[in-house]
Amino acid sequence: MTKFVLTAAALVASANAFAPASQSRTSTSLNEFVRGYVGGEGPEPIPFSSQQTSVNWDPFDLAGRAPEWVPWFREAELKHCRAAMLATVGFVVPEFIRVPGEQFSFEAVPKVLDAHDALPQSMIQIFAWISFLEACSFPALANMDGFDRAPGDFGFDPLGLKPADPQRYKDYQLSELKNGRLAMIAIGGMVAGASVTGHGFPYLP
Repeated sequence: MTKFVLTAAALVASANAFAPASQSRTSTSLNEFVRGYVGGEGPEPIPFSSQQTSVNWDPFDLAGRAPEWVPWFREAELKHCRAAMLATVGFVVPEFIRVPGEQFSFEAVPKVLDAHDALPQSMIQIFAWISFLEACSFPALANMDGFDRAPGDFGFDPLGLKPADPQRYKDYQLSELKNGRLAMIAIGGMVAGASVTGHGFPYLP
């Protein structure tokens, strides 16, 4: 249930990716946002809505109320996207493959959902590593406005995958964003399905 709530909160945070063009008081900031960030495009019109376009859709007017926070919103969205993509893989793979060790075996932990309570020491290690990574990223976050840093960009590209072509780079960014948004929905559904059915992947009754 906790993961479901966190996923829902992440989806609310992701609404920053869209801002209505009619907000005159923040038009300059929003135009800069639309030009610089990907992910504001969408199908037209929005189903079950009187709104005729979903481009820059922002039902809570988050970008309009606090345009200066838009980079932070996108940073939070990307962080949740990346965590959710890792979580979906980490939630499915142990259904079929386990790391060596009796405490990790299928006999010791029959269901992945039980790992949280069955492996408290492992949970502490995971928390410690997450805390370490958060501490390492804090200087970059604290200086979000201090230098030309795009949200989510930590300069970590050991394989040199970042393309030199700007359009191709935007395509990569959009792919990450779309897959991340899907993963946020997916991990919530997976945890809910596993909790309700008590079964492993594909979480059917």
